[in-house]
Amino acid sequence: MALIETQPDALAMMYARSLMELVESKGGKDAALDTLGELEDIVELARGDARFAEFLSSRVLGVSKRSASLEKILKGRVNITTLRFLQVVNEKGRLSHLPTIVAAFDSLVQEKFGRVEVDVFTAEPIDPEVSRRISTRLGETLKKEVIVHPYTDGTMIGGVRLQMGDQLIDASVATQLRKLRDRLASEGENKLKNNMGRIIEG
Repeated sequence: MALIETQPDALAMMYARSLMELVESKGGKDAALDTLGELEDIVELARGDARFAEFLSSRVLGVSKRSASLEKILKGRVNITTLRFLQVVNEKGRLSHLPTIVAAFDSLVQEKFGRVEVDVFTAEPIDPEVSRRISTRLGETLKKEVIVHPYTDGTMIGGVRLQMGDQLIDASVATQLRKLRDRLASEGENKLKNNMGRIIEG
């Protein structure tokens, strides 16, 4: 069984709110950010490692056996809040929903602490100074603390593509060329129609 990757739903938000209450009682913003970072790392590991994803989502593996394995794998590597939360989600049989739950928790953290995470895609790797400038400019525009995650996309010709949650801002060269081509095609079609109209009327 694969991990379930969907937009946060009511169930995911319920788990996320419970975790938010827990981390706020443990240390507020710092605790929330630490736990979010660890959960995101675990989800990324599962996305890149099919065996780990199967371990989290398999219905064949018993809850108690998975619980013991989680303890063995993660104890000392993540904070106690993260580990206990994963144990609770495991006991409820919901670890296959972890990506959705983490996405819901991420949205709560961003809303609560005025943060927004932005994925920045470019054709070539960008250096830390460029990443910092992007973060500063976006922060001034959005009036929030912007956390930039840079990614390299070899299919891009140039330019930049920004992803904020489900909002995409595409300023890549390929997109600009496609828009230009579409506009020229549309204008050409309109021109042809106008010419045909004049011929018929004439």
